Order: sequence, then structure tokens, then C-alpha cells
Amino acid sequence: MTTPGPSSPTAAISAPPNKGDLLSRVSVGRISEVIVDQIRLLIRSGQLTAGDRLPSERELCERFGVSRVTVREALRVLEANGLVDIRVGARGGAFVTAPSSRMVGEGIADLLSLSSLSALEVTEARMVFELGLVPLACERATEEDIAALYEICDRSDAALEADDYPLTLSAEWHSRLAFCTHNRAIALLAESLHDPMIRSLQEARSTEPTHGRGGVEEHRALVDALAARDAERATELMRVHLTRTATRVSGAEEPATT
Repeated sequence: MTTPGPSSPTAAISAPPNKGDLLSRVSVGRISEVIVDQIRLLIRSGQLTAGDRLPSERELCERFGVSRVTVREALRVLEANGLVDIRVGARGGAFVTAPSSRMVGEGIADLLSLSSLSALEVTEARMVFELGLVPLACERATEEDIAALYEICDRSDAALEADDYPLTLSAEWHSRLAFCTHNRAIALLAESLHDPMIRSLQEARSTEPTHGRGGVEEHRALVDALAARDAERATELMRVHLTRTATRVSGAEEPATT
């Protein structure tokens, strides 16, 4: 049986077998971008998974029919996008990485700046997302989850007493709440909102610099409701909590609450 040559479009991508069949010569557009698109497609389709090693630069040059400079440019783009990890040494090479939620978050943060999305739009998106996850968190939160949320509240109280409350603590609390759902997709989406959330909270703080204590008190009350498995109360507390932030960033008069 004849084995496909290194330049064949059907040549496998080393180990594991049967991966990388889409790698083929490119001749249109900016060549490095086409290479990036082909490898990205393999990752998205599951033909390449975290830990898989791409062929060597020489092999990639032969398969794509391009120069080493072009291959290196494509690998740099893939690395910058968090899709591969470039390692040096005898066992080095380009390895597919696990999905990075923080990388997604940085992309969303860039979108926030470049697309002129407002802090209000970010907060409204959080209302849709976080109000939806609260009932699931109430159902699935473990004692360890609840203790972790209370611990963040304790650190927040200490920071307020020291008059040094960082907004990263608020973002950490919301990310940890999402983790309580024990749904990886929800946790990933929540973590990706980390940086945009901090930006919107910074704008809220600029309109009312002393609002931190009220937010921390609401966080603790939410954990109390979570511990009591009271999804209805927890959802209403979250609604009030996020509406308060939305009101601040919109510049509207804050509604009275009880």
C-alpha cells in the first residue's frame, strides 16, 4: 500500500492518527492567514485537541507548499490567539492549547472598546446571563462553594474597612457564583466577562465612589439565599444588585429599594 507523501492533502498530522486531514497547499489570499484558518478549523471541528503536536515547521512548509517564514508567521498568530503553545528544545514544537476563558475575555474587552459598546450594554447583558444562572446555582452549590463565596465577602469587608476595595473582588465573586452551577459552559462565559465587567464597574464607581459597601452587602445576602436554597429570593436580590449598577452607568436616578 502506498503511503501519502508529506505534501499530500490527506497526510495525517503525526499523532494521534487521522487528524489534520484538512491541511493542504494554499495559494490564495494572504497565505499565512489561510494557514491559520485551516488549523483553526481543525481545532474547532475536534480533529485537533488540547495537547496535540502540530507537524514540524519543515513538514508544515512541505504540506502547505510555502516558505518557513510564512509558517512561522502563521504559528505566531495562532500563539497570539491562544490556540497553540510554542515550546523550544528537543521535545519542543507547536502544541494545541486548552480553551482559555481569559483569552476570550480579553477579546470581549477589546470588542467593548473597538465597537463602542457602553458599560450599560455590558451590564444589561450581565442581567440576562446572571439572572438566568442563579436558580441553577441555588440547586447545585456545594458547601464548599458557599464557603468560598462567604470568604470572598469577608475579604471584601476587610478591604472596605481599609478603604481599599478593588473591583477585582466583585468580579471574582460573580465568577465564583457562576462556578456554583457546575456547568463548564456557564463558568467559561462568566470568566470571559471578567474584564468587561471590571470596566463597567469602574464607570459605576466614577458616578458614585462610595457604592462598594452596598454591593458587598448584597453579595453576602445573595450567599445567604443560596445557602437557604431560596432561588426566588436570590434571583430578586441579583435583580436589585444588577439594576443598581445599570442605573449608575446609565446616569438615571436610582430607584428606591427596600
